[in-house]
Amino acid sequence: MYDKKGTVTREGIRIHEPADFAGMLKAGQVAAQILDDIAPHVFPGQTTGEIDRLIEEMVNTHGAKSATIGYRGYQHASCISVNHVVCHGIPGDKLLKNGDILNIDVTVIVDGWFGDTSRMYVAGELGRKAERLIQVTHDALMLGIEAVKPGNTFGDIGYAIQSYVEAQRMSVVRDFCGHGLGRVFHAPPNVLHYGRPGREAVLEEGMFFTIEPMVNLGRPETKVLADEWTAVTRDKSLSAQFEHSVGVTSDGCEIFTLSPGGKFHPTWG
Repeated sequence: MYDKKGTVTREGIRIHEPADFAGMLKAGQVAAQILDDIAPHVFPGQTTGEIDRLIEEMVNTHGAKSATIGYRGYQHASCISVNHVVCHGIPGDKLLKNGDILNIDVTVIVDGWFGDTSRMYVAGELGRKAERLIQVTHDALMLGIEAVKPGNTFGDIGYAIQSYVEAQRMSVVRDFCGHGLGRVFHAPPNVLHYGRPGREAVLEEGMFFTIEPMVNLGRPETKVLADEWTAVTRDKSLSAQFEHSVGVTSDGCEIFTLSPGGKFHPTWG
């Protein structure tokens, strides 16, 4: 069916044209390159505010625009979530300590297209529990992506993630989810990281969305702090997240935000 602007949609989800994939890939690669380039700047003694300042500088160098600066009053080019912060951590004067794990989430706008991705980093030495959490979260994302192909459903994606994570005796956060994107930052559908096979909308070629599971070592419950942005685990357990933006193709999907330097996982070096 068509919406009021004549755009093809299915259950409110926009179906993009084949030519649109190039725009999304260009935006996604800018965001991914920035996350590659910020890696050497994550170390004990560094502040999350300085990391964000460098990211904003990189966004400008690429001739892109930050999607988050000014978004609902947010004033930073990234979200940086440390240890038990699940998502939407606000950069500031916090000094990173040896063994801290952090998710850095960047969204850029390039030629009107939104590139959205996040990945995990470690300051100094990676502890064993944190390393396992990061690995499970990374693998869960990739299993979710493997379920993306025409004819499958969004429930298939959620089930692939949830069943794997819970088999590792960890939990999937329910309070936040992936989302559609393209020439807008957030659009239908909500991409849940838990679910049942065959449920929710059917995937169709031309759908663009993020998959971004948040996984906790402890329980899945979260709470948002008084700043109205920062979400943390209620039991203060460690949390990790990885995010890719993808587009459904005729026989699977294209990942728009692959790391140009193969640095998507913090142990790449």
